[in-house]
Amino acid sequence: MTFTGWLTIILFAVILTALALPLGRYMAMVYSGERVFLTPLFAAPERFLYRLMRVNPKREQDWKAYAKSLIVFSLAGWLLLYLILRTQNAFYVPHALNPLSYHSAPWNVTFNTVSSFMTNTNWQYYSGETTMSYLSQMIGLTVQNWLSAGVGIVVAIALIRGERL
Repeated sequence: MTFTGWLTIILFAVILTALALPLGRYMAMVYSGERVFLTPLFAAPERFLYRLMRVNPKREQDWKAYAKSLIVFSLAGWLLLYLILRTQNAFYVPHALNPLSYHSAPWNVTFNTVSSFMTNTNWQYYSGETTMSYLSQMIGLTVQNWLSAGVGIVVAIALIRGERL
């Protein structure tokens, strides 16, 4: 390995170690509902979303409410991604989102892809660059990849909170 490669690894480890404690404290404050330096920026949009979704932020959720939220959110994401992947050939915009006119994968490949991305296993039974349009990769797979990691974090926080309650 070259000097640059070793330097990159060492710098990454040093920066990660330096940020672990402050980031951990910040996340603990956010998850416990304490005020943080970004609260003034995010408080208004958060209240708006609570009103829009009819959520009472003062009311604690029990395990059944957590499970219901998780199932509804994951099912909605699964259905939306399945719809995007099965209808990708309908979204033809020349030289933009599907310039190579890729057709949708068969239902079983789409089912497998959606299920694997929803569970963050990302097992691909296709070649992404020769099967999926830009739109399917951007709005579908990338977003679901990010959301599935977020769901995992939320489940971990719910377990931690459940231990505390």
